[in-house]
Amino acid sequence: MNTPVEGMVLEGQHVRLEPLTSAHVDALLAAGAGESELFRWTTVPTSPADMRRYIDTALKWQAEGTALPFATVRRSDGRVVGSTRFFLIERWAWPAGHPEHAARRYDGCEVGYTWLNSQAIRTALNTEAKFLMLRHAFEAWRMHRVCFHTDARNERSRNALLRIGAKFEGVLRAHRLSADLAPRDSARYSVIAAEWPVVRERLRARLED
Repeated sequence: MNTPVEGMVLEGQHVRLEPLTSAHVDALLAAGAGESELFRWTTVPTSPADMRRYIDTALKWQAEGTALPFATVRRSDGRVVGSTRFFLIERWAWPAGHPEHAARRYDGCEVGYTWLNSQAIRTALNTEAKFLMLRHAFEAWRMHRVCFHTDARNERSRNALLRIGAKFEGVLRAHRLSADLAPRDSARYSVIAAEWPVVRERLRARLED
């Protein structure tokens, strides 16, 4: 069994990503209330029981060493406005004695389960959250790559990933269950370690606009 992923707070000027816990149930329900059209392509629980299961699953994955979930908090007023997580965190099977075996904690992951309500979407908060997560992945964990998947029909999300500098890799057919309970085609994007310096400066420039 993998070692549980240690939680941490990632904080910037606009956003605080704090470890997701069962105490966030009510705040997340409030954040997502009345946003069904915005979450057309994203599964966001709308009942207390479903939200508890959502959080319990995320924490189970964290205990198994494959995920690190966050509540997304707007720093200006301390309000929870959504959630996100690192998941499918993996360490490759570097042979003992290889420099990478001892030097690297994790090699790759996905950033996903990301949703923000209408007060936070398309704001500096969203850009900064991606910046903080990518910076942690590449500079603290020293990962080789971070990938993203989104419903192939979700043009808003696909355009947002291109704007931060992620590269489109293709479409995975019938990849996951969609929010409308059908097999979902997923558009896949990624950032690799060699691209991070350019992506980092692009995100910083966007935050300074």
